[in-house]
Amino acid sequence: MSTVRPRALLDAIARTIVGQRDVVESLAIALIADGHVLLEGPPGLAKTLACLTLATALSGEFKRIQFTPDLLPSDVVGTRIFNQRDATFTTERGPIFANVVLADEINRAPAKVQSALLEAMQERQVTIHRETHALPDPFVVMATMNPLDSDGTYALPFAQMDRFLLKVDVGYPSHDEELAILERFAMRDTVPAGGVASLQDVLAWRDAARAIHVDEKIKRYIVDLVTLTRRAQTLGESVARYVERGASPRATLALVNVARARALLDDRDFVLPDDVRLAAAGVFRHRIGFSYRLLAERVDPNDIVDALVSAVKAP
Repeated sequence: MSTVRPRALLDAIARTIVGQRDVVESLAIALIADGHVLLEGPPGLAKTLACLTLATALSGEFKRIQFTPDLLPSDVVGTRIFNQRDATFTTERGPIFANVVLADEINRAPAKVQSALLEAMQERQVTIHRETHALPDPFVVMATMNPLDSDGTYALPFAQMDRFLLKVDVGYPSHDEELAILERFAMRDTVPAGGVASLQDVLAWRDAARAIHVDEKIKRYIVDLVTLTRRAQTLGESVARYVERGASPRATLALVNVARARALLDDRDFVLPDDVRLAAAGVFRHRIGFSYRLLAERVDPNDIVDALVSAVKAP
């Protein structure tokens, strides 16, 4: 068992990132739950800095991939290079071989690149010219999207969205937080804290999270929540008209894994209903298929998720 508590990682990130508590917690939870995170928000909100700060605190390898329309799969996973001197091929590994990979503006890459990333995210391996290469452990993809600029973007496949453990909406800071940002970054040099925890600590946290007790009532509560997303019509027109497709069984697994990670952050060895409720928005908002009415009527998807969660009685 690791002697470093997961909360120490949160504290280290918070020393660099002002506010953005939901983002910071989500990054730590994804690391503990062995999942990936999709951060969506306007530019300039420290999404990249948060990912870099996490990797620095872990003393892990960090790679940033800027997704563009001309990006090729080989630019991500690597390629085979012919050596003319000895007439042999060598494998050149791409930036995907890192512990923390930042996929910046992930929706700007074409389908072939997305399919290459799919294998890495799900199987934790990549294929380079018929050869399979395992990725480092731990391995976490932290992707960003800009919702304000749709020019030159590609809609992410639903199958890929489903592979993100959490989707986090990154909002603007409050007045006091923005003043703190000014003081922290404009008035002095701020360097992310390094060496707070090791990669072995992360693996130990994952083992500890898997051992956290989940009561049978909590399990049924989780399944009831996911099942209701597929039966939204039972909640009336005010909700049903916005939901076309419910969440997959991956949502069930994500809910329990995120709830366990939250319990570990709070130094508990059991899951509470509140752990599940707090996880619901990040787990559901990208897995539920919303209808065109949601965008046309400018309805916040979080309100629909809240209505679904409120309709299920907690144990």
